[in-house]
Amino acid sequence: MEDTLSHLPIDTDPNSESIRLFESDFLEFFTHISPVAVGLLWVPVIIVLLASSILAAPGSVFPWHIPMGIALGLFLWTFAEYTLHRFLFHYQPRTPSQERVFFLFHGIHHAQPQDKTRLVMPFVVSVPLALLFYGLFYLILAILLNAPQWVNPLMAGFVTGYLTYDLIHYATHHLPMHSGYAKYLKRYHMKHHYKDPSARYGVSSPIWDWVFGTVEKS
Repeated sequence: MEDTLSHLPIDTDPNSESIRLFESDFLEFFTHISPVAVGLLWVPVIIVLLASSILAAPGSVFPWHIPMGIALGLFLWTFAEYTLHRFLFHYQPRTPSQERVFFLFHGIHHAQPQDKTRLVMPFVVSVPLALLFYGLFYLILAILLNAPQWVNPLMAGFVTGYLTYDLIHYATHHLPMHSGYAKYLKRYHMKHHYKDPSARYGVSSPIWDWVFGTVEKS
């Protein structure tokens, strides 16, 4: 379990003061975010992407590419969620400078998993990632496959998947989630934090943990 020791919690009290990451108040401000702010930014983005897709669609036939693109985007998000969490967020640093960077990136969340203002992705991370993925989708769909009408529906589904993930992540740490699938997800994610950080990388879905055999390593 190569990842366990470096990602065990050091403070699990939700009322504790947040660990300070920067001396600068300006930089420190951008390390904190509310789930409300996430919704206020990304819900309008999703609406704009869908509206532009609908307005650009020909009126003579039903635009099947829109629901299909949304579904594909949601599916791709589940894979992105897993791979980003496993290979980027839990990357094992090889130098002190890398260790500092990845602690800022994700290690802080494992050190203080109940910190309410560090449970959803800050905009300084989520916005560049969204632009990167949009550029990738545009390159593949619009340029390589000559199907630009698929870009915005797929991105709408992808962002919806991301928003769902962020809100589920917050809920697993701070809402009761007493029954059904919600209870399962809460227990699943808590095991990632408190039992084995080198397993259970899925947050909104365990599907890719099942596929790649990372449900349990201990």
